[in-house]
Order: sequence, then structure tokens, then C-alpha cells
Amino acid sequence: MAGPIWLAIDTSDVDRARALVQACARHLGGVKLGLEFFVANGPAGVKAVMAGLDLPLFLDLKLHDIPNTVARAVENAAHLRPALLTIHAAGGHAMIAAARAAAGPDTRIIAVTVLTSLDAADLAASGVPDGPDSQVSRLAALAAGAGADGIVCSARELSAARAAWPCGFFVVPGIRPAGSACQDQKRVLTPRQALEAGAHALVIGRPISDAGDPAAAAAAIAATL
Repeated sequence: MAGPIWLAIDTSDVDRARALVQACARHLGGVKLGLEFFVANGPAGVKAVMAGLDLPLFLDLKLHDIPNTVARAVENAAHLRPALLTIHAAGGHAMIAAARAAAGPDTRIIAVTVLTSLDAADLAASGVPDGPDSQVSRLAALAAGAGADGIVCSARELSAARAAWPCGFFVVPGIRPAGSACQDQKRVLTPRQALEAGAHALVIGRPISDAGDPAAAAAAIAATL
């Protein structure tokens, strides 16, 4: 794949999304379109943003349902040609395997482990008492065994994830340049720290899209790498 910065589009506006991508394109390795955008605009909106761009698509839908439903959803997304497509690792072995079987050879199935908006206290409240490292390790091993291509995890758990899955493809959100506000993210590192820890794809949204000059913000982040 191309460079490590994948721009997360945090808007429902197709024109705004396309303008952001076009402004920042030369600094990007890909474009992430997630639930906010997809629910508002559907496949047609995805095609409108990606038309004519020489960048791969990360379709971040975080699918989590029974295996048959997830497999059909993956099949229905195929015409968008996503390079990366997310499911939840917590859906279990059969669901992960069904997603992988339904995906084309050019789509990586990426299993989400622990959201970066959660911390140890949040996990404990949901019945996971031993913290993010252990949970990420468990889910990384599950995803690898079920045939997924990689996982989403915080940069803080990359060491544990790589120990569980040395050959995995690691997608890392919760990236914040030095001095940036964490906002609703609880487990963050800088882009350089995440890359040095072993991330393959750095998912960066608001530090770029909310900047006064998004292209300059993307360039500044790229320069730190």
C-alpha cells in the first residue's frame, strides 16, 4: 500500500469530503469513509468522493452480526472496491471467517478489537477486567485464526497485538499530533510513535479535517514521519 496516513472523513457532506481529499491527496495513503458518511450518503456518496482519485478506499463499517448477514454485507460492498473493510472481532470466529470468504482478493478484512474511545475502566464495566492489552491480544489471536487480514487497535496495544500476530496488518486510529486535543479518544499516541511501534495504516481525522488549512496539517504530519 501507499503512504501510512489514511484520512478519516468526519463529515456527512459529499462536497466537503471530496474537497478535503483533493486538498490533501498527495500526503495520503488512502481515504477512510465510515458510518457517519455512509449512513448519510450510501454507496453513491462513496463513489462520488472516490471518483477519479488514485487512492485506496477504507470502508469503515465495523460490521457485527450473524455470519450470514455479515457475509452478505461484505458481498454487497464489493462493487465499491474497498482496500480495507472493517468488522468487529467480537463477532467471533465464524463471523470473521464468513467475512473473509465473502471478500474479494483485493479487500483486506480488518477486525476491530478495542475502540480507542474506551479505557480499562470502560472495559471493566462491560465485563472485561484485565484491560486493553489482554483484550487486544485475545481478539488479535481470534482474528488471525479466523482468517482476517489485520486488526484495528490503539498504538498503545501494538506490542501486545504484534506478539499475538507477528504477520498481521495493523490499522491504528486515535492518532494525535503532539499538542493536539484528545477529544473523545482515550488511548492515543503521536503519528511517529505509532509508526515506530509497528502501525501500517495511521487513521487521522480531525487533526487534519478541522484544521484551518487541512493540506498544510496533512503535510506537517507527513513531515514528522
